[in-house]
Amino acid sequence: MSKLTIIVATDAQRGIGINNTLPWKLPEDLAHFKRITTGHPIIMGRKTFDSIGRPLPNRRNIVVTRNQQWSHEGVETAGSIEAAIALLDGAEGFVIGGAEIYKQSMQLADQLIVTRIAQTFDCDAFFPEIDADAWQETAREEHTSEKSALHYAFVTLRRKA
Repeated sequence: MSKLTIIVATDAQRGIGINNTLPWKLPEDLAHFKRITTGHPIIMGRKTFDSIGRPLPNRRNIVVTRNQQWSHEGVETAGSIEAAIALLDGAEGFVIGGAEIYKQSMQLADQLIVTRIAQTFDCDAFFPEIDADAWQETAREEHTSEKSALHYAFVTLRRKA
């Protein structure tokens, strides 16, 4: 059985993006994301892949798309989140977005790694509500960005048994 972790950065209102881009500059979060996901398979929707523009290095890139004709060099495709998880074949995988893929994978995930930014941004995409009855916070690291002065926390939550 594969372990599935959702990794996401959200603002104070669960915002995750606008016009398929990140609405903030937080280099510390990008470094955190790279450190955690390198060497692991990552699962994303096609629009998230398009916003990145290329496969992320040193990771197996799996793109969920309904378009069976879509392909990109260095990327595996799956027609659903369940099909993408099946491709993990026992490995720990990370769901990296976007909003619809997060929504579809919330009931399937074992762990959430959330960067919570203590500010609100103009967003048109949002992370689903985290059900406190289903998830328990197991770790939290509070930080302030040296580059952007944003206050944020790296928060880990595990699914309750």
